[in-house]
Amino acid sequence: MKDATSRLKLSHYRLIAAIAEHGQLSPAAAALSMTQPAASRMLREVELLVGAPLFQRHAKGMNLTEIGRLVARHAESLLTEIRETMVEVEEFKLGKGGRVRVGAVTGAAVGYVMPAIQKLKATSPNADVHIDVAPSDALIRDLASGHFDFVLGRVPPPFDARDFIISRGRNEIVDLVVRGNHPLAGTDTISIADLSDYEWILQSAGTPLRVVVEEAFLAAGGAVPRNIINTTSLLAMMALLVTSDAIAPLSREVSDLLGGNGGGLGLAVLPIREALVVAPYHLLSLKTRPLSPLASRLKELILKELDRFEPA
Repeated sequence: MKDATSRLKLSHYRLIAAIAEHGQLSPAAAALSMTQPAASRMLREVELLVGAPLFQRHAKGMNLTEIGRLVARHAESLLTEIRETMVEVEEFKLGKGGRVRVGAVTGAAVGYVMPAIQKLKATSPNADVHIDVAPSDALIRDLASGHFDFVLGRVPPPFDARDFIISRGRNEIVDLVVRGNHPLAGTDTISIADLSDYEWILQSAGTPLRVVVEEAFLAAGGAVPRNIINTTSLLAMMALLVTSDAIAPLSREVSDLLGGNGGGLGLAVLPIREALVVAPYHLLSLKTRPLSPLASRLKELILKELDRFEPA
């Protein structure tokens, strides 16, 4: 008896489940494409292995015994798990199931990754999708460690661009955003050089967006701001914007999402003369790590989103 469970076969479980469902041996055998004598022999074999009858025979059919109910319950659980496994396998092969992890800089996440994920989930609701938003140095580090399938970001030193498959990217246009009743909101075009004395909300020193802002000040002949709150949190930035006179540089996609110039959050975009454009980010994956079918589908959907817009 102690080896009975290891000797029960999948065909045994299928037979028990079929008899429990139909209540008779003949239709159960037919459902499994077996002859009735073969099904009868297999049932005797199972009952010998278990060491107890699984069914009570009577004129109208077969009823489960107490032990039979226990075995039938486990049979149905096992068969259900097998069916679900095969469904997941087929979905995985078709790129409709499995897990995909993608990272992106903020503008790319809002403008291209999220719309692509929505399209993916519309046809593949069981897909397990994860997205993280972070600066490029963190994204590339996590991509190299295997945390992401692919990212939308920039390749910072000391990483070698030759290690990556580099697909189409976009420049980031930057808006300077303030609260709707900011003293400068609604003014005519101004120069960024006139904004040095205001409080600023910026990413940490050296990040591409902050570098563009600082270079714009220098090019316009202004002093780089010194009154700065440093944060990478969009939520913290939004809270600070609506409660102070601070100025925050945001990617155009994020600015549009938050409703700058009359949106629901009551934010405004300053009309500055200088164009603020960050060097392009790209869709990056490792040459040494093939993408799963699901990751490949999401990548193609993101590329289609990128194709919908002309490069900035």
